[in-house]
This record gives sequence, C-alpha cells and structure tokens, in this order.
Amino acid sequence: MSELAASGMAGVPQRRSGPTDLATMIGRCLRLSARNVDALIMSLMLPIMLMLVFVYLFGGAIDTGTSYVSYVVPGVILLCAGFGSATTAVAVHQDLTGGIMDRFRSMDISGASVLGGQVTASVVRNLASTVLVFGVAFLIGFRPQAGLVEWLAAGGILLAFILAMSWLAAVVGMLAKSTEAANGFTFFMTFLPYPSSAFVPIDTMPAWSRGIAEHQPINPVIESLRGLLLDTPVGNSPWIALTWCAGFLAVSVTLAVVLFRRRTG
Repeated sequence: MSELAASGMAGVPQRRSGPTDLATMIGRCLRLSARNVDALIMSLMLPIMLMLVFVYLFGGAIDTGTSYVSYVVPGVILLCAGFGSATTAVAVHQDLTGGIMDRFRSMDISGASVLGGQVTASVVRNLASTVLVFGVAFLIGFRPQAGLVEWLAAGGILLAFILAMSWLAAVVGMLAKSTEAANGFTFFMTFLPYPSSAFVPIDTMPAWSRGIAEHQPINPVIESLRGLLLDTPVGNSPWIALTWCAGFLAVSVTLAVVLFRRRTG
C-alpha cells in the first residue's frame, strides 16, 4: 500500500515552505543583479560621482556652517538609496511581462515570495552601495560624531526608507505599461532629494520653494540622518521620517499584493 501511495505521489509537485520560496527568489534576484553589470555599476558609481562633483566643484561656494562633505553625505546616501530602490520597478515589470510568472505559477511559488525576493535584493544592493558611499566619504574628509546608538538609529531610519521605496517601486513596476515607463520612476527618485535640504540649506532657497522643501517626505529623513551622524539636535525629525516611511510602506505593500493578484490571477 505504501508503495502504491508513493508511486501515486511521485508525479505531484510538493509544496515548499514560504521561507524556502523566499530564499530561492532572493538568490535569483541577487544573481540577476550581479549579471546586469551596467546597471550595477551605474547604481554604485552615480552617487559617488555626484558627491565628488558637489564637494569639489560646488562645495566651496555653498556655506552650510560646517564642512560641505559632512553636510552633503546624508543627501547623497538618500539619493543612492532612492536610485537603487527605483530599479526594482524595472525588475518587477520584466518579471510580469517576460513569461517567467507562468513558470513560477506552475511551480506553485507564492506571489509574496516573488515580490519579497525583489524587495530584499533591492535592500541588499542599497546597503552595499551605502557602504561604498560611506567609504568614499571617509576618504574625502567625512568625520561623523555619532556613537553606537546614533549609528543604529540612523541605520534603522535608512532601512525603513529603503524598504518603503522598494515596495513603492514594486507597485510602479506593476502599474507601468512598458519597461521605459517603469524606468522613468528612477528619474523621479533621483530628483526627489534636490528640493530638500540635501545639498543646500533650505533658508537659501526662494521663498516659494521653502514650504515644499520643508514638508516633502524625504526632508525629515535627511535631517534625521544628518543630525544623528553629526551629533546635532534632530528634534522630532526621526519620528516624522518613520511616520512617512511607515505610511508609504503600508500603502505600497497593500497595493502590491492587490495588483499582483490582478496581474497574475
């Protein structure tokens, strides 16, 4: 009887556990990232080149009350994180339109694992590029004053921002009608830090733009990172930053789940 049961089940695919599916999808997405050399180099080198340009070409003309490299590093890190997260939109769109989802469905892989793999790979890529940016910043004179608690707090806020932007990018990837449209989200994410305190103090901006810069969602993230790393007062910026990130994350995850079911159902 046991032999008959075994033979009867031999042709039936066995359902793997969720963590196994997720680990498989994370490994797949990381391998795809490593093979896409052009995009990988761009995501790593663009923020570094921008930081060098701002520090050495424009920094001498901008008065921030401190060394410009110390002022600009948080903004460059956020620009790096935004650009790296935005590439997730292209990856998700290619998964949905490239036929691979039919194979995943035949293997009974959950949609949460597919999206989770893309988002986790985005986080890993962003953390790697952030470490690289910090390394270059130290070489050109960045000297943070943060202690262990401040470093952990800054890391937590940065991680929350990366997660929120990665899930938002996944939503954009499912809404986009073409790869070019999904890629357009990259431009939006790289532009967002500019109308903020990322590169110049807000009080130097025209009056009409100060309100936008002060109240856009990325500004409290930048102010939190700068204050924590330089050991200066941060006020309620960290809580505002985390509130924005939590709101984006909740909305993005919900939309991602709904859209994925509609696109693959």
